[in-house]
Amino acid sequence: MSLTVSLAPDRLRRHDHPAAQPLLALGGAAVILGQQPASDGLAVPIVPGPASLFGPRGACLAGPDGPLVVADTGHHRLMVWRRRPVEDGAPADFQIGQPDFGREGRNAKGPVGPATLNVPTGVAVANGVLAVADAWNHRVLLWHGLPERAGAPADVVLGQADFAGCLANRGADRPGDDTLNWCYGVALDGGRLFVADTGNRRVLVFDRVPERNGQAADLVLGQGDFVTRDENAGRAAGAGGMRWPHAVTRLGEALLVTDAGDNRIMVWRHQPGVHGTPCDFVLGQPDMGGVDHNRAAYFPTADALNMPYGVTLLGDRLVVADTANSRLLGFDAGDLGMGAAACALAGQNGFGDKGDNRWGDAARDSLCWPYNVAACGRTLVVADSGNNRVLLWEAAP
Repeated sequence: MSLTVSLAPDRLRRHDHPAAQPLLALGGAAVILGQQPASDGLAVPIVPGPASLFGPRGACLAGPDGPLVVADTGHHRLMVWRRRPVEDGAPADFQIGQPDFGREGRNAKGPVGPATLNVPTGVAVANGVLAVADAWNHRVLLWHGLPERAGAPADVVLGQADFAGCLANRGADRPGDDTLNWCYGVALDGGRLFVADTGNRRVLVFDRVPERNGQAADLVLGQGDFVTRDENAGRAAGAGGMRWPHAVTRLGEALLVTDAGDNRIMVWRHQPGVHGTPCDFVLGQPDMGGVDHNRAAYFPTADALNMPYGVTLLGDRLVVADTANSRLLGFDAGDLGMGAAACALAGQNGFGDKGDNRWGDAARDSLCWPYNVAACGRTLVVADSGNNRVLLWEAAP
């Protein structure tokens, strides 16, 4: 898809609340995995098992029929369904990160290794490669070939020299082109690997999916070089720096990064080729200097964001997980520009509404801190982190 942009600023005034088009099927998610309420409507205690999830922050379908991979963040494991689940509460087929389904703990309460995890967050699959942001081990794990059994070890580690390393920036005071610090997001597209190196306030780009441990990145965005980690590149918020990058996606030739700390989505019309290339425009703010959540208002609008963590392309709409507003926004992907307004919505009744589960109990069509989104065909996979569940939700007709 080619990206047509308009740079007309502030195209929708903040006090306007246009009627929202439905982004996803009005009946709610087709399948809910993880937390299920008890018969009295209350949440049940979360214990590790083949069907439970604790604060999942990433999930994706490798294809229309599966596999489905979920970062079960709070249990420090990956959950894998070999086939796409079709029923609520379906148990996973196997997991990676723990000795068995009934165990939990960072790095399985043992040493770091090629099959252990510590707060896994971002998950991406493309061309048979699985990438996982193992955030609190300050590394990215790669499987060259989708894992097919419990405890399958990763083939490649990035951010560390080997699978035993787990220190931020390998224990150094400053980052390098081969180190990571609280990396929360990964994306695979066009043969490239993108890593949201959140703690270093930057995005790293690998021109080819790495095949050796500790491989260096080819490009950095958010900083002017590989050894700087300043918030907003050491200046006031602008087009070049970032505060809290979390997710990356491609929209045709365009590159998009969720900058949750500055409450915006940064957009480059074309893939940058120079370190620190400034973005062309942002969503969620009226200009490059804006950083306030909901544009400094308590209630949101169609053109405002509050800690957006996830972003993906679903058909002809760009979907943003507007996490702290507990909603999903849909933008016309062919007409994006500075401060553009969303046209579609899920999780809330209107653009001016906010609140976890609409200030009520969890429902099939409600959200509580949706952390990430991934599209496969017409299905949106939602890591509904605050509800301890993953949703498979179809696009609106």
